[in-house]
Amino acid sequence: MDTLRKNKNPWKLYETEVPHSRFCDPACGVSPPEKLTPEHLQLLRNAFTRQQAEEQTHEERPKGRSVRSRGRNEERGMKLEKFREVMRSVVGPDVEDTWVESFFSEVDISCSGQVRWQQLCSYLLLEFTERERASIPRAALLDKQPLIRLCSHNKREPTVRLVAVSHPPPLRYISVSKGGQISVWSSGLHILKTLGLAGDPTEEVASTRRFRGWTSDAVYMGNVHTVAIATDWFRSVPTALCYWHDAQSPEQPSLLLMGDDKGGVHLLWFLNPSKGLFKSPSKTESGPQRIFFPDLGEHSSTVSYRHIPSVHREPITRVMFEPGTNVVMTSSESDNTSVVFMNVTLKQEPYIWTFKQGAKCFDYDASLQLMVTGGCDRAVRLWTRFITSRPVASLLGHRTAVLDVKIYQPVGQILSYSRDAELRVWDISSHQCLKSVALQFPCQQPGRIPEHGNFPFLLLTPPLTEQPLLAVACKDYLAVLSLSERRRGGGGWLTDEGREPGPNIQSGPPLSCALYNPTLRQVATGHEDSSVSLWDVETGRRRLQILNAHGEEGITCMALDSSHRRLITGARNGTIKVWNLLNGLNLHKLEPVDTSEVTGLTCLHDNQFLTVGWSRRVAQYDVAAAKDLYVRADMSWKSSGVHKSDILAVSQCSPLGVIATGSYDGEVIIWRLETQGPVLHLQRPTQAGAAPPVDGLLFLQHRAGNRKLRNRGVLVSSQAGCLCFWSITGQTHTYGQFYSPEQPGERVLSLSSDQPQNTILVSGDTTGWLQIWDISDYGLDVQHDESPVCERPPLLQRWRAHERALVSVDVFEVSGRLFVLSASSDGSAGLWTKEGDHVGFFGQEVMWNISEPETYQSLAENDHKPPQQPMVTCKHTISSR
Repeated sequence: MDTLRKNKNPWKLYETEVPHSRFCDPACGVSPPEKLTPEHLQLLRNAFTRQQAEEQTHEERPKGRSVRSRGRNEERGMKLEKFREVMRSVVGPDVEDTWVESFFSEVDISCSGQVRWQQLCSYLLLEFTERERASIPRAALLDKQPLIRLCSHNKREPTVRLVAVSHPPPLRYISVSKGGQISVWSSGLHILKTLGLAGDPTEEVASTRRFRGWTSDAVYMGNVHTVAIATDWFRSVPTALCYWHDAQSPEQPSLLLMGDDKGGVHLLWFLNPSKGLFKSPSKTESGPQRIFFPDLGEHSSTVSYRHIPSVHREPITRVMFEPGTNVVMTSSESDNTSVVFMNVTLKQEPYIWTFKQGAKCFDYDASLQLMVTGGCDRAVRLWTRFITSRPVASLLGHRTAVLDVKIYQPVGQILSYSRDAELRVWDISSHQCLKSVALQFPCQQPGRIPEHGNFPFLLLTPPLTEQPLLAVACKDYLAVLSLSERRRGGGGWLTDEGREPGPNIQSGPPLSCALYNPTLRQVATGHEDSSVSLWDVETGRRRLQILNAHGEEGITCMALDSSHRRLITGARNGTIKVWNLLNGLNLHKLEPVDTSEVTGLTCLHDNQFLTVGWSRRVAQYDVAAAKDLYVRADMSWKSSGVHKSDILAVSQCSPLGVIATGSYDGEVIIWRLETQGPVLHLQRPTQAGAAPPVDGLLFLQHRAGNRKLRNRGVLVSSQAGCLCFWSITGQTHTYGQFYSPEQPGERVLSLSSDQPQNTILVSGDTTGWLQIWDISDYGLDVQHDESPVCERPPLLQRWRAHERALVSVDVFEVSGRLFVLSASSDGSAGLWTKEGDHVGFFGQEVMWNISEPETYQSLAENDHKPPQQPMVTCKHTISSR
């Protein structure tokens, strides 16, 4: 740790991560910052000042002390009754008591029963700071490494255009090189097929000759499942293509637009595309059908052709069509006709934008009435639909010519790409550059500008793809980047759109941990996509969601503080955070011990926290005394070099004053809290090879607190599916072991027990099965290690709770009845009765009432199986690393 502090900034991980965002249930009501005005805050301050002055005066009189003798730092807080009275006088007599109580609880996070003015100021400052930060949008471009592939058949020529073909499924890409090489790609960018354009059919050996010429553009004609490719064989070379058809009525007429190198536009209306684009030839001809523009009159029954000459003075660089208004949009690098919007009837005056060096590219969004242009002057300009005299904004930052731009409407952002392979993301409303990424294509050479085709971009959005993607072409390489589907950052209310799927659809992000909060009667779930959700256990409804809690690092573990008002989360990159469970505010960021995974958290007395992980060290944090956002780590524990492998599990036993840690090499170490050092090493004997990792640890608190039972099996460890009961104070250490899963070779990742009594043990395995064992009399007698058969306790219930591994189980009591919480890597968290009745999945469409069993979600009969008592030998379940 000392080396980490000397060589690195321990807080850098927090400074560089993606900010988090909060979403609250609308039922929580209006938050205090939204209701309180500056005038209200001034009145509140006066009320706190008056109370402090009155208390000081009252205490001075009988003792005859001066104000100075008491000390200025001792500020007494305001209790709930007084706080409610003050809030009524400040906000108004109609203020709701529930809102005041909620406000009081959010400020009194330590449950001291009183609120000080300094506490209130810190809370409001943190709330306002997070709201201001959340109002700044984040780039839609996700921080994932782009997928880059070589177009090996391009023969070092640039890709002119990449198109997406969705019919027949699955999605495929087709890339067209400048020299006429065509490659068909899978959605994962693997080449499926390659072919080349044929030579001139008038030549006798055309079929054996390579295409001689250049391609200029390509477009996918979706309703006829055809790819049109433009080449330089025309007298007026097509430089830009656009195709439109009615997606709802694909048999209706469709339009192919071609802009040429002389600034003209060609319009081909296909009148009955489902029956053919052109008239069938009268006689059978080998090779492709050749149709010349002068002969299109012979095909008047299938196609209508029109040519609009001299729209621009330079070659057309882009062409688009807006069907709602029948407007053709074109661009060129001309100073006088940079962009032109004209109606196809030509009965209206066209809109003409003029600016220096014109436009190499543009994009238009009808819903926003917004046009974006880019060109050789390196500026990205925003224009409104009907104002041609000046742009709304000029976005500067690119160092070379802008080759392509796209409006990504779902998040209100613009994507631009320049010749030096730099991709920028701009916010439309603030005109700020949210992100700049220099794409690292292998074809780039220092000091040289890579070669590009004229159309580098392909933007794909659902339902064409599962998640939005941006494909970028640079010379003979393709890159695919991931985009967010909706606006990132910020916060607000939870809506039905953000709800989890129904009970039979388990497609959310995988869970990594979960726990029950008995004080707030809520369930907290941590996910591998770095999100945290708080659920009402009485209904299954989500109350609060925190996205990007640790940036984009997956959450690995979580724990509650002593008051159950704060949640502590650990992540894969070593970061640890403390959250206010009432409003989702990030209260503290704890100093990372290492940049490796945090695997376990446990709360000691007075909000002292211990963390363990791949650092192989035990770190302690004092959250109760922390007044700053950042909390330093206390490395006073004598843990350096004790564990020889990564620590995977931790459990605390308050009655005995110890904690247990388990590592990847199978060793369990008992530590005394008083001395902060190891006192006992436990290791399961193995027949051959290394011991399996310790997947879980659980102290049976009732036994540890009972004088008659504390020398018996009080600690349960899970290794390779074998549950072992250990005594840590008696003469022997092994008090029973048995294999828990029904299938060999599986593991148990999660353990729980009804801690007030310790009559049952709940285990969850890697196949999604949950078992409930009767341990009221188990682990109380010595079991010899050499016993070949492991006796199992009575199995009360077992059922298939999830499709994939159970990462967390928790047993708790609500209204006098025991329930079991299960969380799985399949993305779902479920609630069950102790008897195995399925209450439901958290976030399901139909909410339950935990006190009314008729509202529970029924489970398929084949998911329940009667308890069995097979005898399984533990030694057969041991596997080496």
